[in-house]
Amino acid sequence: MPPLEKTNLAEAFARIAEPWRPKLVARLNGQAVKLAKLRGPFLWHQHADADELFLVVRGRFRMELRDDPADPARERTLALAEGDLLVVPKGVEHRPVADDDADAEVLLFEPLGTRNTGEVEDARLTAPTDVE
Repeated sequence: MPPLEKTNLAEAFARIAEPWRPKLVARLNGQAVKLAKLRGPFLWHQHADADELFLVVRGRFRMELRDDPADPARERTLALAEGDLLVVPKGVEHRPVADDDADAEVLLFEPLGTRNTGEVEDARLTAPTDVE
């Protein structure tokens, strides 16, 4: 077993240069704890087999959702600020959107191997999975 080490979130966020490129900071029972900076709009996507937890550490962003099974085209938006937590259940189409002029810093909790764009492949936004 490797020695126990702590992670300082401010230092870990300072090492993240690009928005939308989550970095793995811990593993827990088959789950990934990742940090990401969000800037501007992401793309609509879903994770068919994985719930995804978002915890806003700094800043704010909006989560756009298409979560009405009776009307899949209907969208709604939740505003998230520092200290807010949101779990997006598997299969729910969603799109995080942060202001272009300020990064939001977010802790993500999801199963190891979860791709940031779900089933969608995007040359600009799809990030390598579980990069430390």
